[in-house]
Amino acid sequence: MKQGEIFTSRKDRKEEAVRCDVMASERGYRWTVCAVIVLLIALCAAHMTDRPALSHPHPHHKTSVLKMDEAALSVVNEIENEMMLYVLSDHCYQCLPQPLGILPARPVSGTPTTVGFVVSTQHALTLLLNNTSTNLEQCNVHFHFGEQGNYSLWVKNLNEPSQVSCTMITESEPINSYLPILFTFLAFAFLAVLSAIWNTVKRLDVVTNLLIRLGSTVETERLINSELGTPNRLVNASTESIIPATTGRRLRSLDTFRGFALVIMVFVNYGGGRYWFFRHESWNGLTVADLVFPWFVFIMGTSICLSLSGSIRRGVKRTHLLWRIVWRSLQLFLIGVIIINPNYCQGPLSWDSLRIPGVLQRLGFTYLVVAVLDLVVAKDGLTNLSSETCWYSVHDVCLYWPAWLCVIVLETIWLCLTFFLPVPNCPTGYLGPGGIGDFGLYQNCTGGAAGYIDRWLLRDNHIYQTPSSRVVYQSMMPFDPEGVLGSINSILMAFLGLQAGKVLLHYRDQHKQIITRFLIWGFVLGIISAVLTKCSRNEGFIPVNKNLWSFSYVTTLSCFAFVTLGVFYYTVDVKKWWSGAPFFYPGMNSILVYVGHEVFQEYFPFRWKMANSQSHAEHLTQNLLATSIWVFIAYLLYRKKIFWKI
Repeated sequence: MKQGEIFTSRKDRKEEAVRCDVMASERGYRWTVCAVIVLLIALCAAHMTDRPALSHPHPHHKTSVLKMDEAALSVVNEIENEMMLYVLSDHCYQCLPQPLGILPARPVSGTPTTVGFVVSTQHALTLLLNNTSTNLEQCNVHFHFGEQGNYSLWVKNLNEPSQVSCTMITESEPINSYLPILFTFLAFAFLAVLSAIWNTVKRLDVVTNLLIRLGSTVETERLINSELGTPNRLVNASTESIIPATTGRRLRSLDTFRGFALVIMVFVNYGGGRYWFFRHESWNGLTVADLVFPWFVFIMGTSICLSLSGSIRRGVKRTHLLWRIVWRSLQLFLIGVIIINPNYCQGPLSWDSLRIPGVLQRLGFTYLVVAVLDLVVAKDGLTNLSSETCWYSVHDVCLYWPAWLCVIVLETIWLCLTFFLPVPNCPTGYLGPGGIGDFGLYQNCTGGAAGYIDRWLLRDNHIYQTPSSRVVYQSMMPFDPEGVLGSINSILMAFLGLQAGKVLLHYRDQHKQIITRFLIWGFVLGIISAVLTKCSRNEGFIPVNKNLWSFSYVTTLSCFAFVTLGVFYYTVDVKKWWSGAPFFYPGMNSILVYVGHEVFQEYFPFRWKMANSQSHAEHLTQNLLATSIWVFIAYLLYRKKIFWKI
């Protein structure tokens, strides 16, 4: 090759490097600006959609200020019998109706009596009216109230005195509390379209050369000499991942998926606009908030596989890797204990009320078990099997059968403890929430064996005191969703993520094979979930339950994870239609973002006093801004090549 050709080749490579970094930099700034615009739109939506909730459009209504997810109900009794009003939420499975209040009888030849109540608008309700003297049901009304609406329920006799009619009347229309979400979604969609158009325009040589010329000479040299991506060495499996050194490239889609889960986690932890579907499900079922932690565990498993494989193939001793695994697990556990017990800012912390389980604690324990398991069975090099081998199509599973055997044994232990462990004063195999659920028969049996084991091992004062089951089921027993028994299924979740890593290793650069296997795994796990749950929320053999981390919960979320990772892999790493921004940046610094958002969540600018604390739109604006700030912080750290590795 001639000297001029060599110089031209080097120049082209430098210009290509500059082009890549300029595009990455612009994506980061562009997505930050997009987030600010979305927040401004949400704030405008707050002023357009919210109005004072004074319940006085009807003469029978008493003036009262309604809170979020509340409506005003006036019950007008025109009959001469005293009535008791009960309420039952559709979301409360096999619950006892709860008394709401007494309706005095109408005086003889007098005016009807009116009593005002405040009712929930999150889910549809059934209102039941019973005669207090006979305790017989007079009528019932099924209705879904709108937020901050005003309603009247008229109770009157028909032609016969024994027949009672109940009629619901809307006195004033409710507000549409979902408009801020709609505006935010439309804004993001609009900006995504603009981003796609801009990316297409930037591919033009004229535009690319213009962008390069606009940059200063010093900045250009810095970009040319800087590494693209992150350091090309082994990093922490819990925060980053690498394709083995033989490939020489990062798996960007994995960082994007991790960042995607983390951003949603930060958003819902900050409140999610106070919408019920951005909070954890009270018991059985799924909400958006229930998706992200299992995904994070799944991605951790994938990272473990890729990281350990790269280390072993570079000749790192397994004993050294074992020490690092134990040390990282211990650090995660200790950091988790510190951030979930925030009394250190309010005075001395009492050991008597120290909560032990938590998110990072479970991550640390799960990482320890799965990483050690993979360290024991991992091969020094990938086994080259002939495609003619009868079990070639499943060799990424069969080669690690000892690990699968261990996981099956662990899952068998979970099933036996869950369904056969005797729990005092509770039915064996109970999976319910206690409280008013199951017709109030097992009020102190929240979580069955899972709750009993935590209370026996850790004692009541060292586990979570306000579980989500209190919201609907009014359970009073402490219960920890990150408890001991559920950690077994957390291991299963991470191990399925580990299997995704094995697929990436054994079919490296065979994109069709990788995506096909991800879809097959998703299909198989989806079928298992359908069988276990009978495609229902409460009627299955093992319902989907985040509090228990039930087996069906793991199979369902793993199904979603395989499909989502496949989509990210195809769009980010294969077709390169998307750079992964802005989720890629927090995905590269996941531990720092998680710990930071937990520690500083009560500080400005992540939280401030709102003009109307009962406005979904204002909460949504605050939570989106706080989440966007952490994304921007992660972006700045990425630009400075600062990564917190444990």
